[in-house]
Amino acid sequence: MTRERALRAGLATALAVGLLAATQSTGTAAASRERSPSITAALTQGAVAIVQAVPDETMAIVIDGDEVRDSVVRGAVLRVDLAPGDHEVEFRFGSASVAASVKVEAGTTSDVVVHRPAEVDGDPIVSVFPQPVQPIALDKARVLLAHTATTAPADAEVDGRVVFRNIANGEYADADVPAGQHRVALVPAGVDGPPILGPLEVDLATGTLTSVYAVGNPLNRSMDVIVLETPLPGDGSEAPTRVETGSAGLVTYATVLTFRSR
Repeated sequence: MTRERALRAGLATALAVGLLAATQSTGTAAASRERSPSITAALTQGAVAIVQAVPDETMAIVIDGDEVRDSVVRGAVLRVDLAPGDHEVEFRFGSASVAASVKVEAGTTSDVVVHRPAEVDGDPIVSVFPQPVQPIALDKARVLLAHTATTAPADAEVDGRVVFRNIANGEYADADVPAGQHRVALVPAGVDGPPILGPLEVDLATGTLTSVYAVGNPLNRSMDVIVLETPLPGDGSEAPTRVETGSAGLVTYATVLTFRSR
């Protein structure tokens, strides 16, 4: 069973896709963090981690036609174990609804996130992000950065350097990085300008996957982050040196070294 807790810290354990305020250059962000059980706990089943990332909406969550939770507000995270196969996850709010089909495999988890599109006042959409839960090297942490906010594509800076480029709404990227503290910022993609977020100090725990989702709109200063942290099995080896996964633009196989303080 997962445990959700409110978190107000300097985007601690988040890596740059959470947005706090358009004019903020330093500071902290409020986040909802959910700790997932070990991915090795139930290899005969799979799971979905359902994330409600739509501001100002209260939703009911329906899986395969059965309501599993009602009155779900922004920031809530709900993990549901499911048998392998295809499942429909539906979000109902008012007289409207939105749904997505999710393929569940044994021993895996997918994050199912309901969020606003990039367009202002757009109807909620659902994005599915498979958790990259492969074993991780000693002294490393893994981050999944997903853009689920109402804002244009953005570049993520870590320790002053662009690492993920042109992350658009509904896209994600993930990478293994040295565990510990880093300084991050989110900036408009491809142009000079003040950060959308940060720079902020972040702390990534050893041996974990930290999935970070943005919510809100920087134009009305409603930006926030939702953080899901999952333990990972160790592989006892050195970390890979390339960043090659995700659906967002990556910076020419940026090396893990770009995440270290300079």
